Amino acid sequence: MNIIPKKTFFSGPWYRRATAWLATFLASLILFFVAVDCNFCYLFGRSPGFDDIKNPVVSEASEVYTCDEVLMGRFFNENRTPVTYEEVSPILVRTLIDTEDERFYQHHGIDVVGLFAAGKDILRGRARGASTITQQLAKNLFRVRTQYSTGLLGRLPGIKILVMKAKEWIVALKLEWLFSKEEILTMYLNTVDFGSNAYGIKTAARSYFGTTPDALTYEQAATLVGLLKATSLYNPRLNPKNSQQRRNTVLQLVYDHHHIFLDGQEATPAQFDSLLSLPVVLKTRISESYQDGMAPYFREALKSYIDDLCIEGHVPGYDAINKLDVDADGLHIYTAIDSRMQAYAEAAVLKQMQVVQQRFNEHWGHTNPWQNARHQEIYGFAEDIARRSPYGKYLDTKFQGNVDSINHYLSQPHPVRLFSYNGPVEQEMSTIDSVRYMLRFMHTGFVAIEPDTRFVRAWVGDIDFHSWQVDNVRAVHQPGSTFKLFVYTEAMNQGLNPIDHRPDSYIAFVDTVAGKPKVWAPHNANGHFSDEEVSLKSAFAMSLNSVAVRVGMECGVHNIAKTAYAMGIKTKLQETRSMVLGSSDVCLLELVNSYCTIANDGRYNMPLLVERIEDRDGNLIYQARTKEKKAVSYRTAYLMQRMLAGGLYGTSGGLWHYIRPFYADTEFGGKTGTSNNHADAWFVGVTPKLVGGAWVGGEYPSIHFRTGQLGQGSKTALPIFGEFIQRVLSDKRFSKYRVKFPPARGIDPRLWTGSGYSYHRPDTASFDYEFNASPTASDASEGAPRSEEGMSGQQEDETP
Repeated sequence: MNIIPKKTFFSGPWYRRATAWLATFLASLILFFVAVDCNFCYLFGRSPGFDDIKNPVVSEASEVYTCDEVLMGRFFNENRTPVTYEEVSPILVRTLIDTEDERFYQHHGIDVVGLFAAGKDILRGRARGASTITQQLAKNLFRVRTQYSTGLLGRLPGIKILVMKAKEWIVALKLEWLFSKEEILTMYLNTVDFGSNAYGIKTAARSYFGTTPDALTYEQAATLVGLLKATSLYNPRLNPKNSQQRRNTVLQLVYDHHHIFLDGQEATPAQFDSLLSLPVVLKTRISESYQDGMAPYFREALKSYIDDLCIEGHVPGYDAINKLDVDADGLHIYTAIDSRMQAYAEAAVLKQMQVVQQRFNEHWGHTNPWQNARHQEIYGFAEDIARRSPYGKYLDTKFQGNVDSINHYLSQPHPVRLFSYNGPVEQEMSTIDSVRYMLRFMHTGFVAIEPDTRFVRAWVGDIDFHSWQVDNVRAVHQPGSTFKLFVYTEAMNQGLNPIDHRPDSYIAFVDTVAGKPKVWAPHNANGHFSDEEVSLKSAFAMSLNSVAVRVGMECGVHNIAKTAYAMGIKTKLQETRSMVLGSSDVCLLELVNSYCTIANDGRYNMPLLVERIEDRDGNLIYQARTKEKKAVSYRTAYLMQRMLAGGLYGTSGGLWHYIRPFYADTEFGGKTGTSNNHADAWFVGVTPKLVGGAWVGGEYPSIHFRTGQLGQGSKTALPIFGEFIQRVLSDKRFSKYRVKFPPARGIDPRLWTGSGYSYHRPDTASFDYEFNASPTASDASEGAPRSEEGMSGQQEDETP
């Protein structure tokens, strides 16, 4: 019996069998793609869905602006600023397509012709890629090889690459389904890495050529597109020869596609040869470090400030878990900094700190701060700091703590880059000597705040951000007599008045420490007491420690600390007797903000660094709002405003040198401060609409002026505020700051206009000052009598 074979789909003529196998392959491929996309049985891992692809989240640089909308700088982990399709030169578009994906307008995400061509080249031993622009975009947007897992099958080496490639193809198909070709090109150009930390075409055009994407020439476009093959190998800054060769290869491809037009016509061979011979001309490198730009210390503080806004619930939709990412969210941050005030502050700091540095060098008997000074150092001071440097720690690990070996290498000369007021300098110097050189510089911090709005208008953290990253606006130091603001404020709280008197005489306290008596006897800066009854307004103006301590003990140290906290101090205070003379560290920002509370009639608000924040689409997500609370009574605040105004007839008299032209229509006050051994010098200046404070000191407390007035707040810190406020008030754009405090409401003026403390001037003249009196020229001179303070009779530190 003959059995007739049953015909199947795979039997019959060859073409039928071939069709059957091809159909089976395509159906299997489709089923495989579906299984991968839906993560069948968790075998393939999650893939980007349509919602993810419709709303891709790309890391985008956040831009930081001043309140007058000047770009200060950027935050980024990938330096990227997006553009629209209309902002891109057609030259760049054609160059990209001709080089990377010549059938871009014909395929739907996967170039089948290109795949077959690539397969044929592989068989011939010439491996090359066949990814389309859309596939490359899929990788850039979603990182399907790293951001998304490949499931259980992904653990198999041979299968993993297949799953990853399948995901790229699927995402590419979805991109083509959802977006137009122009949109895909725009997204690609906005996401691609062009090397040298330049992400996206706008940043790359600016970074390499100092231009915009719509103005790129053929040779510039070819250079940038050529980078895409290998961002280091063909980088025009790192490898200019390779870059030019690759650029010419790209230009050849564009020319072969007949897409180079010069003078409105297709380029001739001679014109094309001329194009190939052009050198790669780069603009002077525009630094794209997020640390560069205006007010770098402020922008460092800004990041943690925005985190705090989210944590405290001030930004709707964000909290401690889900915070704004300033490095990736593409925010537009409009800060409170005024670019003009910031420039004035930086100029004031630079001018005064050069003077301070020269005085410091001369004070120690040398003009080069590190030479011929070893005999004045604390033994091993510079060496110890050098060992704690990154290089010192490396040597410590390498030589397992062997001090001789570590010091040997730390003492070897090598090229170093050092700060100087004339610009960075290169010298041959050992690590220890470079530390010694840098330690000799004096440092500063300055901040200016509007007391009514609490917007921070200027912020200078030190003299050079690239040399010293410590921000002295936020760093803590001993405030010296600037802390007396809180002592006398609490005195006014408890009912005392500026015309009340206390004796300026010797005072001492005896405590028992470890069974032995210990005496604390604070002295005035000049070492003398008048042994007279002195009004509180005079004692505050002259910064008499004897009176401040008496008032402080009378009011209670704890009460003074509570008042300081209410007014704006956040740093934990050490509630000891010496606190009333400024022994407990505070930061400049908190101190100046506390003075703002007095200028704002006793109302406290936190310093505001940001006015508003917009997301990448321009939607407002944060708007600053003042939330004032009463810190001290109006009576207390007004009396302290009068007390601060009186400071200009005492230790703050040097301010007249700067403010005389504005005294007719603007009211001023101020307080100096100097800590023990002149380690910290302070000045806080007050006007009704702007309060500014400066700190000056060494990098370490043991680096300071030895004796005399050179290290006092009136000589070092006061001129910074003076220069700043003079520049601001001379600018007609800031006329709103030229105002006086409003008249007192319900307060008897005799409380502050009574008889003051009569003292002798250097020219033997004397006067009994009144806070409302306008000084004569001689009264307002730089040499007006002062009584700067040390906090106590403590041992002076040895100074390196």
